[in-house]
Amino acid sequence: MAITIRKKAKPYNPFPEIPDPFGYGQRAVDFLRSLKHPKSRLAGRGFQLDPWQEEIIRRIYGPCDEHGNRIVRNVVMLLPRGNRKTSLGAALALLHTLGPEAVPGGEVLCAAADRKQAKIAFAEAEGILMAGDTEVWRKGQAARRFDAANAVKLQEYKNRITFPDGSVLEALSNDAASQHGRTPVFALVDELHAWKKRELWDVIRTGLVKVPNSLLVVITTAGRGQENIAFDIVDYARKVARGEVHDPATLPILYETSPDADWQDEAVWRAANPGMQFGYPDLGGLRQLAREAAERPADREAFRQLHLNVWLGHSSDPFVDMPTYDKGAAAFHLSELEGQPCWLGVDLSSNSDLTVIVAAWRDGEDGYIVHPWFFCPADNLQRRADRDGVAYPLWADQGFIEPTPGNVVDFRAVEETIREICVRFDVREIAFDPHLARNMLNNLLEDGFPAVEMRQGWVTMAPAIKELERAIVGGRFRHGGHPVLRWNFDNIAVETDKAGNKSFHKGKSRDRIDGAVAAAMAVARAATGEDPRSIYDSEDRPEGLLIF
Repeated sequence: MAITIRKKAKPYNPFPEIPDPFGYGQRAVDFLRSLKHPKSRLAGRGFQLDPWQEEIIRRIYGPCDEHGNRIVRNVVMLLPRGNRKTSLGAALALLHTLGPEAVPGGEVLCAAADRKQAKIAFAEAEGILMAGDTEVWRKGQAARRFDAANAVKLQEYKNRITFPDGSVLEALSNDAASQHGRTPVFALVDELHAWKKRELWDVIRTGLVKVPNSLLVVITTAGRGQENIAFDIVDYARKVARGEVHDPATLPILYETSPDADWQDEAVWRAANPGMQFGYPDLGGLRQLAREAAERPADREAFRQLHLNVWLGHSSDPFVDMPTYDKGAAAFHLSELEGQPCWLGVDLSSNSDLTVIVAAWRDGEDGYIVHPWFFCPADNLQRRADRDGVAYPLWADQGFIEPTPGNVVDFRAVEETIREICVRFDVREIAFDPHLARNMLNNLLEDGFPAVEMRQGWVTMAPAIKELERAIVGGRFRHGGHPVLRWNFDNIAVETDKAGNKSFHKGKSRDRIDGAVAAAMAVARAATGEDPRSIYDSEDRPEGLLIF
């Protein structure tokens, strides 16, 4: 091989506290330092391995058991944009194909959400090879040297490099066809926060356990929402970091910012961006982005997510901060509420949306307790989960959603549930959005149930949304942490008119907000249920509304 590792007689280790009984950590550091990078400003275009990166390498490869097996099997690296995580990941991929961690014939994967993203880390590894003087094998070719003269020919091969010992480096995307049968020895999972499906993730995870001493490295920026693979993986790493879970095989490397931190404080920027003291990301560029973000809320949220690693809600214009919403997640038992006055909000769905009943109880003088019942079609439950990017089948198994037979929601099951709720609780009103509800509303009225219409225009919903917002922000909204309801609230994008009236909209076309709408309806009816005054007649009534 043309790449040579220049070993020192007594290599300097600036991290003596990290165990390295077999010298594998030092060996990995030496290999990465032997590489070249086409954009490097170091002498000879040497690969820049800064101290914070070197510490990560030593923590991955140094600690071993008495047999020399690496202890770390999973690395979860949460890094803001601009901290050269792609270069580091590509170098690790070469460590396992060309370097001392290579296994003859081993399969090394660079996986990402789509083809374009998957090619980035692969192209970075290819660029590092081309910057050096290294022989590699490509499928169907004799040995060639990576040099400038061969650069055009290299582009003919899209996503696979084969090395002299048979090791393979390949780029895979989560939006490609099924990849079952993979047996990777090393997998770099890039920008996991952007993965909408988990099929490739499951293939990689189950494939890694087929071979000994395999390694998974997840490198991602912060994402949005909690109903995705990335949040589950990062949250598990947080638990390991806090000591709540004992898992020596998982190494959490989490550079993230508290949601309530001052996003304009440059000290916060430096704490979240370990490369900043070495010149990346560019401080002047961040300052310019921050100046613009101060005037544009959507840019501010993007700045917090991508440059400070604040995990955000789904919506770019959220109704409430989800950490504030989560303060109402303490569990309660419905049996404690039996016999107490109760108000229902019902949002019946079209074919693609959820149908939901939300019950609201008064909690003290100015608080509320809510509980939802969600319904969805049983047919194609997994397809709907893939479409919306959430775990409908799991939620159904856990009892958070009731699947009804067929490919549309069975309104008979919904009506029967309303009747059962009325038997169990002291239901004072059942508020319906009249769209799609005419038959059910008439059926209930004929049998003496207190069904009423609650139209979804500004006049009705703006004060309802205002009362709901007051309750959540004031810590007076208890929801028990119901995951589907939380997802619905997390999806809300708010539109505000010139008079300050707010309305709910979906953050994206696939998002569901039905539970939040029904919660606003139920809370509004509960707010007026035991008070002769109406929220529509109060001094805080939104301007511009006509009272009928």
